[in-house]
Amino acid sequence: MKSIKIKGSERESVGKKATKALRNAGQVPCVVYGGEKPLHFSAGELAFRDLVYTPAAHTVEVDLGHGKVRAIMQDIQFHPVTDKILHIDFYQLFDDKEVTMNIPVRLVGNAPGVRAGGRLLFRKRKLAIKALPDNLPDYFDIDISKLKIGENIVVESLLKDEFTILHPETTVVVQVKTQRTAVAVDEDEELDGEEGEATEAAANEGGESQE
Repeated sequence: MKSIKIKGSERESVGKKATKALRNAGQVPCVVYGGEKPLHFSAGELAFRDLVYTPAAHTVEVDLGHGKVRAIMQDIQFHPVTDKILHIDFYQLFDDKEVTMNIPVRLVGNAPGVRAGGRLLFRKRKLAIKALPDNLPDYFDIDISKLKIGENIVVESLLKDEFTILHPETTVVVQVKTQRTAVAVDEDEELDGEEGEATEAAANEGGESQE
């Protein structure tokens, strides 16, 4: 999984006054949990742009000058009016310790069931998994190029030894449902069309001979 580097400063004071002063200065108060003790730091709001305003999942490398910490974002708070970032919680990563994370799902290709008039339903845009940090995937890429009307793709088809998906195996990730305007797509559709054209031509010839 791709990692984003964030250069921050360790916070000596975590009181309300100090936190408000940081925000007024354009800084975002943050804390990293999961280690021996919580690590409080701050960084400029722009430093989190590629982490927060993207559908992709990333790990984070927090550089505080005297050391670096690997982490993932666990929670984020926004201002209810301005949408500015108020606070971010991170969870520290360790090479030998599994972590839980939501991984985005990407659909690849075009479903023939949709071209036939069906409706594509994207049920799970993110999947929660548990894995060692080095085994965290960037995305789940799902090929829907063979998905016909009435068919679906479930979690069971995405299982791998490198991680555990924290959803039942029967959970539907994406499916194509029928609609009233849908038409059946058959492998012999082209042949049937040719036969129909031949029958129509024969009928026309018969009509001309009768005249």
